[in-house]
Amino acid sequence: MAEPILSCRGLTKRFGGLLAVNRVDLDVEQGEILGLIGPNGAGKSTLFRLIAGIMHPNAGTVTFGGHRITNRPAHDVCVAGVAATHQIVRPFRDMTVLDNVVVGAFFGRRPRPHGPAAAREAALAALRFCGLEGRAHSDARTLNLSGQKRLEIARALATRPEVLLLDEVLAGLNPTETDQTLELVRTIRSHGTTIVMVEHNLRAVRGVCSRIVALVNGSKIAEGSPEAVLNDEAVVSAYLGTTHA
Repeated sequence: MAEPILSCRGLTKRFGGLLAVNRVDLDVEQGEILGLIGPNGAGKSTLFRLIAGIMHPNAGTVTFGGHRITNRPAHDVCVAGVAATHQIVRPFRDMTVLDNVVVGAFFGRRPRPHGPAAAREAALAALRFCGLEGRAHSDARTLNLSGQKRLEIARALATRPEVLLLDEVLAGLNPTETDQTLELVRTIRSHGTTIVMVEHNLRAVRGVCSRIVALVNGSKIAEGSPEAVLNDEAVVSAYLGTTHA
């Protein structure tokens, strides 16, 4: 069996007396869409930040492509091939949509674009892929929420990641926008990028993810197929609530 493209072992993060991530083991297989679910405060976004190098763990390791990336800074993790979007969108608001994505092209995996013209070409390709080519020369602040989330994805894709971490990319979207974004996620995976997504929309998780991991209070409580995890008694109780159960 092939080695996982991304692995976490015993990953732990404390904030003072709060144990946000508690000895989490996680394997991500190349080419899959893995869903990460759990109630608010479960540690999902913190786990993402530990993988992406935005935060450093108190204990445990992160391995990507057979190489340990624990405690490496975020820009090094991005260059290695792991890119993350933000739960709260963070565009450079006074820059154009195109220039936002050019930043990603310049700071991604090597070899990097040979000069501004090549970077703009790569950025335009990412915008075209995400359906934003027509807004390339608009200021990023003029995009609605759906557009800004697609801009986050385009900027991450411009780094040419092998693994893409999507943090609540569907939050705040209407049903039509949700379906369009899910189709974009499927297309990204079909082009060879492995995806891990934090998501509260269980319909989306069930429809797009091949496997789900559930966190509660920083600990992994279930892992498996969407059907198995979403019907797991501990998940139903802790995540969906006893009324739903």
